[in-house]
Parts: sequence; structure tokens; C-alpha cells
Amino acid sequence: MVYASSGCVYPNFRGQDPEEILFLSEDIAGPPFDADNMYGWAKLMAEMTLLAYSREHDMKSASARYFTVYGERGKEDHAVIAMIARAFIKQDPFVVWGDGQQIRNWTYVGDIVSGTIAAAEHIDDGTAVNLGTMERTRVIDAVREVMSYTGHEAEIELHPEMPTGPMNRVADNALAKALMDWEPLVEFVDGLHRTIDWYFDTRDPAEVAATLEASLTER
Repeated sequence: MVYASSGCVYPNFRGQDPEEILFLSEDIAGPPFDADNMYGWAKLMAEMTLLAYSREHDMKSASARYFTVYGERGKEDHAVIAMIARAFIKQDPFVVWGDGQQIRNWTYVGDIVSGTIAAAEHIDDGTAVNLGTMERTRVIDAVREVMSYTGHEAEIELHPEMPTGPMNRVADNALAKALMDWEPLVEFVDGLHRTIDWYFDTRDPAEVAATLEASLTER
């Protein structure tokens, strides 16, 4: 069994400084534990449960910690698709949650799929591994790339009062390389352009405009 875990298992207190060059290795998850809200705690507890089953019942398993997945078939309640949707409906001003300085390592869905398969093939003792790129990308830079690629010109309106999550969350993927010879192949700008092309080819502007605000969540 491969469990779809998350970078949200990592302590909130380790991700508050966007200026720090920080790569989260698997051991940083804790103790001390301080997962990101109920979602992060649920993922962390499931990892621990799976590890216990592996040790007590010889159940072959692994936990794959996904980091900010994006790509085709994504939904508007995740940041990259929300950015694309705002450009798609030509939102002006273009709303950005937070101050735009949040650091993320958006990881293309195809790389996540290959990493999940690799975990099934190489890990059977319940070990947790990060699946994420080590590219550090600011939210504001991702927004500008979306606007540039789509040709959408608008004023950017920052909303620091809205939920932003940790200010600095980027994976260290060295363990995945060592245990299963995996590393992401798609650079963020390339995967972003693929995702934009898919979204613009498959969505209806009127429908997106009517449902976007209701689609947005804290995550």
C-alpha cells in the first residue's frame, strides 16, 4: 500500500521565514510535531498508523509526501489552478492571497505519478519519502508567469488577510533519489504552461466565472 501523504505533515514553525533557504528532509516532520492544521495532522496520523501495520503485521507499505501538486485535471481550490482560472476569466484586479512572498515547490502531476509508482516498487517497510521538486518559487512570480503566458494584463491586488499557509515549504528529495532513484523531470515553468494550455482548451469562461469564488477554499 502506498499512502498519499502531504508536505503538510511538516511543522508550521519551520516554515515561517521566506528568506531562509530551507529544504524539508523527512526527519524534520518531528518530534516535535506541529503539522499544518487538521489536514496535516490527519496525514501524519495515517502515516504513523501505516508504519505500525508494517512493523506489526509485515504489511508492505510506503508513504509518499506530495508537495503542492499541480497539472492537468487539477481543481480551482489549489493555488496554481486558481491563478490560471483568474487569468482565464480576465479578472481585474487579479487577486492574490497573501503578500505574494510565500515560497512553494509546485510539483507536476506526472512526476508525482512516477514517484508514487517508484515508492510501490522500492519501499515496503512503511518509510515516508518526499515527492517534490526542489525549485523555490514565490507565489507572486508564479502569478506573473501565468499572466505573461496568457497575455492577461491586470493590476495585481494582494490580500494578506486571506489564508496563505506556511511562508516557506520546499521538499528535500534526496531520500527519494537514494531509495528509489526518483527525481522530478518537469521544471515548473514547463509544467505550468502545459497546465494553462489544458485549462484554456477545456474550460468555459462563463462557467468558471460563475463558480470560481465558491470553488476557493483555505487549501
